[in-house]
Amino acid sequence: MKPDRSSEAAGTRFDDVERAHLVDPADTPVSIGRWAPSPDLADLIRRFWVPVWSVPDDRATPQRVLQYPVCLLIVTADYARFYGVNTGLSEVTLAGEGWGVGTMFAPAAGALVTGGPVADWTDRFADLSDAIGDTGQSLTTRIRETMAPDPRDVARQHEATTIVETWMRGFGPVDEDGHLVNAIVEFVENDSSVTSVTQICERFHLTERSLQRLTRRRLGLTPKWLIQRRRLHEAAERLRESGVTLATIAAELGYADEPHLVRDFRTVTGMTPGRFSARFE
Repeated sequence: MKPDRSSEAAGTRFDDVERAHLVDPADTPVSIGRWAPSPDLADLIRRFWVPVWSVPDDRATPQRVLQYPVCLLIVTADYARFYGVNTGLSEVTLAGEGWGVGTMFAPAAGALVTGGPVADWTDRFADLSDAIGDTGQSLTTRIRETMAPDPRDVARQHEATTIVETWMRGFGPVDEDGHLVNAIVEFVENDSSVTSVTQICERFHLTERSLQRLTRRRLGLTPKWLIQRRRLHEAAERLRESGVTLATIAAELGYADEPHLVRDFRTVTGMTPGRFSARFE
């Protein structure tokens, strides 16, 4: 498998990783390798990302992300953590020399890895060994031993993610509810016409109560949150483009009016759409 570097190439369309990543062109560039898992793990893992950075302390670079509705596993030289979904804005500041090996799970995987409702992990993270027991320490040790000699070596990066893949195969095959929640998230994220919970219920022949229970248990989130988060991802993508008015974006995303979009964007990101858009002028 080759890393997907499309998001790093100048002039290309922002892929779904960049929709979530609220980059600032003024920040120090960070090299990030991104690639898909082996085909047999597509129901459990969305992708891997491996950032490697060398950032002068006086140019510390904040990484701000509107997280997808999935859990994360991140191992660095300094810490190893399991993350539930951050319903707000996720932020980490990079400085000095460092690397990370990140796993973005598929929606179905969170409950399988934690062995319980993912709602218990919403807006929360923990040391990997606390989250998944002794296996967490073993994974951390093996990944660090693999990456330590040369974190920029792509072969070593892939070897590190292969360690995660071997471990994740123990959670397959995905159960029926897992397949259903994967499909629901894919539907909402890839269809901009989905603006109401009723549409999700109709598409998957679920009552609103059943849908609420499923997403709460498997994602730690509400169906309404899924729709709002997709809208914000799309808004961030559109705001990078020149010549597009905020009123146009609000209408395209199904907002009642421009102020509703401004309110949602500012509440979650801490900045107005205008301020975010100005970064790319």
